[in-house]
Amino acid sequence: MADVARRSLVIAIDGPAGAGKSAVSKRLTSALGYRLLDTGALYRSVALLAQRRSVEWTDETGLAELAGALEVNFRFDGDVNRIEIFGEDVTEGIRKPEISTGASVVSSLPMVRQALLDLQRNLGKSGGVVVEGRDVGTVVFPAAEAKFYLTASDQVRAQRRYDELRANGEEVGFESTLSEMRERDERDSQRAVAPLVQAEDAILVDSSNRSLDEVVEEMLRHVRSREVALA
Repeated sequence: MADVARRSLVIAIDGPAGAGKSAVSKRLTSALGYRLLDTGALYRSVALLAQRRSVEWTDETGLAELAGALEVNFRFDGDVNRIEIFGEDVTEGIRKPEISTGASVVSSLPMVRQALLDLQRNLGKSGGVVVEGRDVGTVVFPAAEAKFYLTASDQVRAQRRYDELRANGEEVGFESTLSEMRERDERDSQRAVAPLVQAEDAILVDSSNRSLDEVVEEMLRHVRSREVALA
C-alpha cells in the first residue's frame, strides 16, 4: 500500500512551567521526524548572557541588544535537546533556578520579545518543527497548523520541577518551588506583552493525571490527521 501523503507542519505547544512541554515536545519530535525549537531556552539564554555580562534583567535596551545579536543552535544529543550560544553548550546553565527567574523577568520586556521574534520565526518557517513556549500559538506562529495548550495543576507542576532540581543536585524545598512556580505563573499571565493564554484554536491537554505516553499519543493522533488533511 502506498504511503499516505503528509505535509510537514508547524506544531505549537504552549503552557505554563512544569506542564511537561519539554518532554512531550521531544517525544513528538522523535515520532514525527521533525525538528524541535524551545523558545523558552532563548529567553533563558538571554538571561544567562545578561548575568555574565553584568546587564541587569530590567535593562530593556541592553537586553534587547543581547537578544538581537544572539547566535544559537539546537541539537539533539540522545534524548536531550541541547542549546548552544556562540558555540558554547549552555543546556545545564540555563536551567538553574535563578536563570529561570531571570528568564521570566526578561521575557516580559517588549523590546526583548521583539528582538527574538524574527529569530524564532526564521528557525521554524520551513515547517516540520515542534515549537514549545508560552506565546507560540498566539504570537510567534499564529497560523501554526496544529496548536496545543498543555497544562497541569500547580501542585503537580511544582512537584515535577522539585523532583527535576533534586535529581540535578540542587538543594531546594517543595514549598519554595511551589511559591516560585505560582509567582512565575502570575508574571507570565499578567504581562502586558504576549501574556500566557490559550490560543482560541488550541487543543487543551491537561497532564495532571495522565502519563507522558497518553499525552503524546493524543497529540500525535491529532497531528497525523492534520498532516493528511493539509497535504
